[in-house]
Amino acid sequence: MQAVVLIKNGDSRTAFQLQELPDLVPNDTEVRIKVNAFGLNFADVMARLGRYQDCPPLPTVIGYEAVGRIDKIGKAVTGFEIGQRVLALTRFGAYATQVIAQKNAVVPIPEDMSVGTAVALATQYCTAYYAAEEAIKLRKGEHVLVQSAAGGVGTALVQLAKHKGCVVYGTAGSEEKLAYLQQIGVNVPINYREEDFEKVIKNKAPNGKIDVVFDAVGGKHVKKAFGLLNAAGRLVCYGAASFSDKNLNVFKKMKTALDFGIYHPVQFMMSSKSIIGVNMLRIADNKPEILQHCLTTVVDLAEKGILKPTVGAIFNVKQLAEAHDHLASRQSIGKIVVKW
Repeated sequence: MQAVVLIKNGDSRTAFQLQELPDLVPNDTEVRIKVNAFGLNFADVMARLGRYQDCPPLPTVIGYEAVGRIDKIGKAVTGFEIGQRVLALTRFGAYATQVIAQKNAVVPIPEDMSVGTAVALATQYCTAYYAAEEAIKLRKGEHVLVQSAAGGVGTALVQLAKHKGCVVYGTAGSEEKLAYLQQIGVNVPINYREEDFEKVIKNKAPNGKIDVVFDAVGGKHVKKAFGLLNAAGRLVCYGAASFSDKNLNVFKKMKTALDFGIYHPVQFMMSSKSIIGVNMLRIADNKPEILQHCLTTVVDLAEKGILKPTVGAIFNVKQLAEAHDHLASRQSIGKIVVKW
């Protein structure tokens, strides 16, 4: 098989190398998939930069999701067929023409579903669904802030919140993205480069408070968001993009970490607020049945037209460096897809 191997941390143009590797062999509870396309996630950028602690030792093949057809099935796997078109959530390894996935992390998809839509449903929409429906429960009429709302997970969270009848505030960093946020139903788009989301919400939300925050940025944004929560408010953290700045030295990293704030359980009890962390790798490792539920549900919601992933760009595998740079630039909208 062919694979794009992460051979060293740093610049996207020198970090990856296309290599020929031995074919993969699934165990009894796994399937092997011939990959047509895979998706990029911000965790991939962090792994390339050497700032993602879950990344395996280098050299390694990263990537969390793939679309393709099953070409080998483990002895204990039922319900799948050779040649069946599927979406798989992987624990790394997706940047390859073959990928192995546990049976609980594979779901059939329609023949007419685009690769972009399918790939987006894996990591990003599963993360959003788990955050909005499993980690917490969005309620009709709640005021919800989605940070980085024009990204893949952000788009999914906006769609889920609007489906529940929530009032949505969303941050983005350009006029193009603000127009996109309006298009997908964000009630209060906020340009974080020109406005302080804390001040905007204090001025526009009832009593200056909101009910839910979904944060993918980290650092000082978390501390600000916690202060904006109503009683019964929930802050869901699922990323830390603030650590992706290539100019971060050890002192800046420490400052960014401290900017999250320091909290105590008594503080949560007295204010009746919650901070919840979401890491789908941990869910996949320890609660595969929850992962399977999220995966099958988002595919079903997409087929019903409730979830509508936006594909921001499609690259050829030979353009992987450009794809990484596009995602890291924070100029992308929706899902970034790479095809073989």
